Amino acid sequence: MAKKNRRGRPGQGTPRQGSPEPGAARKGTPAHGAAGNISPAAGATGRAAAGKAPAGDAAPGRHGRAPAQGASGAGGGKLPSAGKRAKPLRESFIRVWAPTLVAAIFISTFNVQAFEIPSGSMEKTLLIGDHLLVDRIRFAPPPHWLPGVLPYRPVRHGDIIVFMTPVRSEKGVHLVKRVIGLPGDRIRLVNGVVYRNGRSLREPYALRQPVGCNATLPNPALQNWPDGGPLGYTTERWAATEGQYIHDGQVVVPPGHYFVMGDNRLCSFDSRYWGFVPQANIIGRPELVYWSYRSKASQYGLPGHGNIAASVESWPSVLWHLPTRTRWERTFHIVR
Repeated sequence: MAKKNRRGRPGQGTPRQGSPEPGAARKGTPAHGAAGNISPAAGATGRAAAGKAPAGDAAPGRHGRAPAQGASGAGGGKLPSAGKRAKPLRESFIRVWAPTLVAAIFISTFNVQAFEIPSGSMEKTLLIGDHLLVDRIRFAPPPHWLPGVLPYRPVRHGDIIVFMTPVRSEKGVHLVKRVIGLPGDRIRLVNGVVYRNGRSLREPYALRQPVGCNATLPNPALQNWPDGGPLGYTTERWAATEGQYIHDGQVVVPPGHYFVMGDNRLCSFDSRYWGFVPQANIIGRPELVYWSYRSKASQYGLPGHGNIAASVESWPSVLWHLPTRTRWERTFHIVR
């Protein structure tokens, strides 16, 4: 369940999982269909029983042979040819739909996962109310027995990732940020410009002015980091360990970890506040906005939001405003 942002704290950019409603980030779960129990119809054997003739049939003639019935039975219906058996409906249903259901559950569990954006820390790249499909395979460790088949690749500079927050007090919360530093990179901010390994980054996706938060005044510590002094809302764990990663005024990313930031730089609660993202915490990469519903961050902080009762209560409003509040231009928008 997403956490409510403290007043004045930058947004976390927590993608909510699952349902396409503006609200708590719940994990999308595939719908499970149940096969109906249809009894197979009893088919005719196609062969007359040896011995006595069925009741109502004509008696044998003078030559001891029963009259030929052809392909029709006593009631005029056509009988199946000898050696053929009627195909049970239940058998055909299982053969066709069971693999489909298994594949759908497998894909939704291991390959693709749905999330929802409840905060503006990734504006203008990802908007509040965007519903995403996240590729879970791209950054997964490739298996040794199946190399080169699936699109596995390592995390790169500029990748947008969905991951489990490393903040212990917010265990289970999913965040979405952009990768700025890989293991071994040296990161610093000077007057709001990010420098990586001594070179300034060109970041057309980044917002330099605050959008959707209370950061109305310039923050020298935030614009010149880590040399500008401690940041407000820094977690205790990061405040205690941050110094060991600072060398020559730059933060060095340790092995197996990543430095991430939100595109809405002055309104993002990211690695500057709580440190690095371990490789094991990465879920995947957002690939597609399949639906976008115009909403506000305040809607995601309502008391009780995320409960089933709150979700049921919000659905009538979503359905009523669906045509006017849907951002149709973002439907099937590719995330970059």
